[in-house]
Amino acid sequence: MNILITGGNGYIGSHTYVSLREQFPHAQLVIADNLSNSTVKALDNLKKIVQEEILFHNIDICHEEILEDLFSKHNFDAIIHFAGFKAVGESVDNPLKYYNNNLIGTLNLVKLCLKYDVKKFVFSSSATVYGDRVSPIVESLELLPTSNPYGETKAMCERILMDVAAINPEFSVSILRYFNPVGAHESGMIGEAANGMPNNLMPYITKVAKGELRALNVFGGDYPTIDGTGVRDYIHVMDLAEGHAAALAHLKPGTHIYNLGTGKGTSVLQLVDTFQRVNGVRIPYEIVGRRNGDLASVFADVSKAERELQWQAKRTIECMCRDAWNFEKNYVLI
Repeated sequence: MNILITGGNGYIGSHTYVSLREQFPHAQLVIADNLSNSTVKALDNLKKIVQEEILFHNIDICHEEILEDLFSKHNFDAIIHFAGFKAVGESVDNPLKYYNNNLIGTLNLVKLCLKYDVKKFVFSSSATVYGDRVSPIVESLELLPTSNPYGETKAMCERILMDVAAINPEFSVSILRYFNPVGAHESGMIGEAANGMPNNLMPYITKVAKGELRALNVFGGDYPTIDGTGVRDYIHVMDLAEGHAAALAHLKPGTHIYNLGTGKGTSVLQLVDTFQRVNGVRIPYEIVGRRNGDLASVFADVSKAERELQWQAKRTIECMCRDAWNFEKNYVLI
């Protein structure tokens, strides 16, 4: 199998490369990434983990002619599509940037899949497409308008893929809606490298642990949850990566949608307490006002993925905290 991984040098893409190499040891894996949200250092470390040279192309998939040149040189059998901007707050401040990049990149890929007879497509989506729903969230729910352009682009890309699969019977699409990826590869060589102010909770915690930030801001302490803080479904990035490999291995014609999560929620303070206990470091925090659009509790129903993909998240919150801190201690931006 010849697999193109767009955004393959990013946080989830690089970990998925590792899982794909394990799942498909004889496949040719090709990364297309413009390094807008990753570094050459991450690529070098990925090479060390898999112990092989990587077919890497520094290209922007929004440039159709350049992308087509890549398709013409490789006889791709499958696409795993991660490439896209992903910061919710930035998407609110700069919506055109997100609509332009995320939609055009996906449209280019789908057009070239049809032109070059690429029949398998795995799409990295997000639980944001569900909007404000009562948990546990199931895949059969109708998509709702989201509170941010990032989520809207994910929903639009899903609809594009569904519509194309509906009129092309051999086109096989797996849409993976995941919740809150955290952690890092057990080697500590690749992980979530936050440049500037982190957008996600775990990188914020690790920056506080390193002393780069004074304290963790906990947004809201009066939610109807176990301790008043928001509850989310945190999943180890390697479990998530293995979910992508499983989705490709079980892919059949048509559109198939799966939640990838643990199926249970963990509060912000529970995550902080676990991080402190596992790593022996103190995380000062301050409870501040709620953020607009934040929900009290969000977690997945993952029974469909367990049943159809024979996949299950198996790494614990303790493992997520340990691996995230191990990466952060070792990480130096070059």
